Amino acid sequence: MSGLGEFDLIRRYFKRSAGPRRALLGIGDDCALLSAPSEGALAVSTDMLVEGRHFFADVDAAALGHKALAVNLSDLAAMGAKPIGFTLALALPDADERWLAGFSAGLFALADAHDCELMGGDTTRGPRTISITVLGEVPPALALRRDGARPGDEIWVSGCLGAAAWAVEDRVERHAAASDEASDAAMSEALESTSDSASDKAAALNTMTCGAASVDASLRAQAWQRLERPEPRLALGLALRGVATAAIDLSDGLIGDLGHVLTRSSEALALQSAQSDADAPAVLGATLDWSAMPCHAVLQTVAFERRIRLALAGGDDYELLFCAPPSCRATIDALGAHLGLTLTRVGQIDARPGVRLLDADQQPLTIHVRSFDHFR
Repeated sequence: MSGLGEFDLIRRYFKRSAGPRRALLGIGDDCALLSAPSEGALAVSTDMLVEGRHFFADVDAAALGHKALAVNLSDLAAMGAKPIGFTLALALPDADERWLAGFSAGLFALADAHDCELMGGDTTRGPRTISITVLGEVPPALALRRDGARPGDEIWVSGCLGAAAWAVEDRVERHAAASDEASDAAMSEALESTSDSASDKAAALNTMTCGAASVDASLRAQAWQRLERPEPRLALGLALRGVATAAIDLSDGLIGDLGHVLTRSSEALALQSAQSDADAPAVLGATLDWSAMPCHAVLQTVAFERRIRLALAGGDDYELLFCAPPSCRATIDALGAHLGLTLTRVGQIDARPGVRLLDADQQPLTIHVRSFDHFR
């Protein structure tokens, strides 16, 4: 058990020797003092990570420090906002100095990479919980919002999808295989029921583990990197100012997060229609092209239905989904090339409700997926 007190902990692991930069007054007083944002509006977002709910108890502390800030910076990216700073509220079961050293190192490595200053916060004893409030700045007229999508807009996604969700299931499956005697017995029975050939036994094993046993080590490492160290797409968010009509970061799965854009944009259209006495679509929808979906290579190791679920509803991708008129295609392609980031058109906004998924032959695929919800 560490002999660190609360304020010793803060001074040792979270107070930087250089002192405040953007804050007029930073850590060490009742409040931080900030100057007014230079770009006109302050963008503020809060995310909470709870052990056992959002991260595994044995996750690497440095990776957790990175992710705790990354998921908040991803919200700024989705608004086209530039980071200013953040506050950190931390509940810990004990003052484990080794854990604190790793966590703060991962946290500040990402913070420094994006010039984002820790400006204050709180610590207490309790179940391990991390709550960060991030601050950014953006010109109000250029802020990327969820409510600007219009019929005919194309839907784009950055990066690739599904690897982080695959990694979560990989962890659960491997843990169950190692600790659950019933699972071991079921697997043995399945193997005994096959022929004696090695190929048949390997196929049965891969079926039982949903393909995890056959995954190349480098692919597995890539998937875990996507889960534990997501990269907030801040540069893309800034570049999409004045280009995208709507945007959101993919935290809970594409289907659910796209649904938020459709809901907010439908509400905005209805309000606009009421104010102008003009006709507008009652509810927006979307058509998605499954053949264009940028699935991570690790999803090729799983069955088709599971691939759809992981890519469209798995969550934890922290990529950007954004909408833009077809006239912006060349601009967006150039942005992707400049940033070294894959940007993929995956569908379009429709003037009829619902989300439709089409295959390469433009035939409908049934969607039986639902994105993550904390209370379902």
